Amino acid sequence: MGAQWKQKGREQSADAKGRLFTKLAKEVIVAARSGGPDPATNSRLRLAVEQAKRASMPKDTLERCIKKGAGLLEGQAAYETIVYEGFAPHQVPVIVECLTDNKNRTAPNMRLLFKKGQLGASGSVSWDFNRRGAVEALPPPTGEDAEEAAIEAGAQEVEAADDGQHRFVTEPGDLDVVAKALSARGWRVTAASLVWIAKNPVKLEGEARAETEAFLAALDEDDDVQHLYVGLA
Repeated sequence: MGAQWKQKGREQSADAKGRLFTKLAKEVIVAARSGGPDPATNSRLRLAVEQAKRASMPKDTLERCIKKGAGLLEGQAAYETIVYEGFAPHQVPVIVECLTDNKNRTAPNMRLLFKKGQLGASGSVSWDFNRRGAVEALPPPTGEDAEEAAIEAGAQEVEAADDGQHRFVTEPGDLDVVAKALSARGWRVTAASLVWIAKNPVKLEGEARAETEAFLAALDEDDDVQHLYVGLA
């Protein structure tokens, strides 16, 4: 499966859409806190705002998130990143990136969610993943060969992603360079971030795959889980 596991049909219910908005809002808040409230000068915020707009987040909600992250409203959220490693059922490796304002809530939740799998120590599965950059982009209106764009922009590889997009995989240090090069060629960059890509993804079918995907869906539904990387083919 891809670098980041995404629950199928997550947008189909109001509850699921609410959880998606929560994750997008936290990304906007953290981006505004780290780089300021102006998307023109804060590339991380610009991409977070675009993702939120594509998910139809209300404008007033989006503006509040930016102001909250920039410290322009009372009650500024202090989010921190916590990474958990372990195994889903059938020894499928999992890396969970949480963004939380209360690690005393997050830790027991993760222990509970991993009861049907196995929660490991730091480094227990990350050795079986490669740290890479990933740029998701829509081709220019005039069209362009994605393979050629990848070579010219300096990406390692490219593959089809969701909604007509392509995902360009880069070395971690080349992420921003590749994103800018694609933009210069007319590609519309919608996301650019560091990800984990499994070296040896596990192949599962039938009941085993259904059990594993149910475990992953439960993880993904937790509000503190921001990104979920899975070694599942």
